[in-house]
Amino acid sequence: MLRDKMWLWAHEAGSHNGRFGLAGSSRITPVEAAQYMGLCNLLMVTFADRPAPPYDQHLLAMRPLRRVVWSIVGDSSSRRHDQHSDVELVAALARKFPNLAGGIMDDFFLPPEAGRGPARYAVDAVRQFRETLHGAARPLDLWVVVYAHQLGWPVREHLAACDAVTFWTWEAKDLAALEENFLRLEALAPGLRKLLGCYMWDYGAHRAMPLQLLKFQCETGRRWIQEGRLDGLIFLAGNLCDLELETVEWVREWIAGGENT
Repeated sequence: MLRDKMWLWAHEAGSHNGRFGLAGSSRITPVEAAQYMGLCNLLMVTFADRPAPPYDQHLLAMRPLRRVVWSIVGDSSSRRHDQHSDVELVAALARKFPNLAGGIMDDFFLPPEAGRGPARYAVDAVRQFRETLHGAARPLDLWVVVYAHQLGWPVREHLAACDAVTFWTWEAKDLAALEENFLRLEALAPGLRKLLGCYMWDYGAHRAMPLQLLKFQCETGRRWIQEGRLDGLIFLAGNLCDLELETVEWVREWIAGGENT
């Protein structure tokens, strides 16, 4: 079923309040948001250093979900992850939580002008992350985030050290090049599983996501899954699911309509 290949991207409840041009205040939790959207797979990602470990109590609430991937490197505002990842913590949780499926590195690659190399961690460190996750009580996968505007950066070696890549277009205006950019990603990372990230709000431009562009992404992703080019779709973010956005409600209906596809 198509639904089995769909994921919800989530942060701690309230994380987006007062940010990204969003109106209203969200209180929905990641598990509540997944239930609302009719999804059983969740990506839980550290945002602005939240949540802080230990993570057991959070994962207890996520036991009804089929698969959970937890961040080992959070978003760019999670400064503690610039020095220390959560890979050991996440790997240790595999024994207790059988639905834990992997660890993800968010906002991982750095622009050339940053002067710190192409990523927050060196290639050898990423290889060690993967080895640690693979060596857990149950083998876990290593995921990473790549944005369309990063495809020309020197990231090939880092990608080759991962198991799966989630692919995002930061600003809605750039979705016109989605198919061309996905071809570039396939050439850049031929051995990785690939998942397409779909924003339900235009975070890059701080405004509503045009519904037609979201529909285009979803239908393109469905086609790529059917063609065997794509492993799944990710909807971002759970923190939008109680704000009564047109895009969220459309995705919710689209997921329900594709249950048996």
